[in-house]
Amino acid sequence: MSEPALYDEKIELLIDGEWCQGSTGESEVLENPATGEALGTVPHASDADLARALAAAQKGFRVWKALTAQARYTLMMKAADLIEARKDRIGRLLTLENGKPLGEAVPEVQFAADVTRWYAEEGKRAYGRIVPARMANVRQIVLKEPVGPVVAFAAWNFPSSNVIRKIAGALGAGCSVIMKPAEETPGTAVAIARCFQEAGLPAGVLNLVFGVPARVSQVLLASPIPKAVTLTGSTAVGKELQRLASATLKRCTMELGGHAPVIVHGDADLELAARTLATFKFRNAGQVCTSPTRFFIHESVYAAFTGRFVELAAALKIGNGLEAGTQMGPMIARRRLAAMEELVRDAVEKGAQLKLGGTRIGNQGHFFAPTVLADVPADAAIMSTEPFGPIASLTPFAGFDEVIERANALPYGLASFVFTRSGALAQRTEEALDAGLVGVNHMAVSTPETPFGGVNESGYGSESGIEGLDAFLRTKFVSELAAL
Repeated sequence: MSEPALYDEKIELLIDGEWCQGSTGESEVLENPATGEALGTVPHASDADLARALAAAQKGFRVWKALTAQARYTLMMKAADLIEARKDRIGRLLTLENGKPLGEAVPEVQFAADVTRWYAEEGKRAYGRIVPARMANVRQIVLKEPVGPVVAFAAWNFPSSNVIRKIAGALGAGCSVIMKPAEETPGTAVAIARCFQEAGLPAGVLNLVFGVPARVSQVLLASPIPKAVTLTGSTAVGKELQRLASATLKRCTMELGGHAPVIVHGDADLELAARTLATFKFRNAGQVCTSPTRFFIHESVYAAFTGRFVELAAALKIGNGLEAGTQMGPMIARRRLAAMEELVRDAVEKGAQLKLGGTRIGNQGHFFAPTVLADVPADAAIMSTEPFGPIASLTPFAGFDEVIERANALPYGLASFVFTRSGALAQRTEEALDAGLVGVNHMAVSTPETPFGGVNESGYGSESGIEGLDAFLRTKFVSELAAL
């Protein structure tokens, strides 16, 4: 049997059930971040293409909404089966365009199948209720109905997870979608969309477009057709999309950036904490919105934890995600290497100790060494700027009130993590942390059935869980007087 093509997905737009290239002929090169080689080209949608996508979504919404929840369930389950059957191939595409190891990419595609099944099931439970009336012969009904066509924007760091939580959530609620995945990682989204098309999704229910993000968002959000917008991206982009959406009062779900604190109390299981945090800090080269970034370690265990954490980080195998045994791949783009170097330089100038890494690796691809900074002062840029890269910043703390104040000092509030053996201390810390997600003694804060979202400048609204379905539903109240 011959080897499969290195990158065998044709990148196309999906508009009104048809795969096509952009009508302008404009495109950009898709690069493999591990090698710098070109994988293909990404077509850009013209304003005319976007107008067709808007019209298609409006038409598709009427068709999709009219189907029963059971009919939508059946089709979505077929799509989930196709995604699962193709997870190895799609995972390979994901690794080629994103860089993460296959051991992370394939489970991420399986997550897409799991999320699709969850929303297919949950769509059958978009319950309303009967409210007892104050008058005789009156029936009061609260109904849940799909909000309308949805515009969705997804970041490149999780090309499968970010895309599917928006597509499947909208479809499960009965909405149509115009999806704009990241141009850095288009193939994963295209491959997933093909699964929905082959499962029999009606034309216009799912549309896929690429292009210059600012231009695409301006055109799509200026239209009155979409009734909701959902984004996974930076806080700055979230604020801009919210501004654009305000002109037509579109509902927004914003899953934005973070700067996750992790608190290791003095009674913590240090081996568990060090191993867990070394694994998750450098997952996807630290390009994770929930990645632990600000490490607050109790002074009584600070030296022991730091030594063990550095040891584990130094042992990580760095390389091409397609190679067996790779534990950390490249960063998404060359510009990110300079950003990492600047954060390290600034921290060291202000008194931090560079315990590990701090430099680029090799001259091919976009690799940056796992980096550990110790005794990082509060005024270092990395303590207020999310690194979104493989840098861990460690600092000791003495008391509970002090560490909570430092953990909550930023305007962000997505993920946070706690390590302790004490149930009482865990609960006290959970309640004090100003964050939408809290992991205690582990990092699993994202599953299909649990809500995922932040607070403050990390956004609002939730994806996944019943809250994720509700984001795509609106409430209608009916008060009905029986005919006499």
